[in-house]
Amino acid sequence: MEKIIQIKKEIDCSLHNAFKTFIDHNLLETWLTEKAEVEPKIGGKYELFWDPNDRENNSTIGCKVTAIAPNRLLAFEWKGPIEFKELMNGVDPLTHVVVLFVNCTEGSTLCTEVHLVHSGWRISEAWKEARNYFEKAWKIAFKKLEMVITDRNQT
Repeated sequence: MEKIIQIKKEIDCSLHNAFKTFIDHNLLETWLTEKAEVEPKIGGKYELFWDPNDRENNSTIGCKVTAIAPNRLLAFEWKGPIEFKELMNGVDPLTHVVVLFVNCTEGSTLCTEVHLVHSGWRISEAWKEARNYFEKAWKIAFKKLEMVITDRNQT
């Protein structure tokens, strides 16, 4: 289990809105990536581009949605940035992200727990470095997500 990245964050929005932040390209582009191409269906694209002018690098090009249950669960393949491209992006299977959406408290409609599990990490030192990179990256991304949700709630 120590090789799995696990993050839990409470965000002040409904299950529907929390789920939407992971599948709607306009919303993804406010907190996680520069450009997103997502087809929210099993086998659909889950492609994020941190440098849209260089689509082959710093992207999840070729990644697919592996499971989806609206407002409850989203799972997708994941690739690494250019510094981990040779390590992560040609392996089979790729690393895998599962995101669960749960009401914070029973009856609460404006608070959602988002649970992210990123698995598939191998055991070498290079993989350990990649895993550490993503553990930090996901924490930063979730802080940005929380700020975006807060800003949207105030407008």
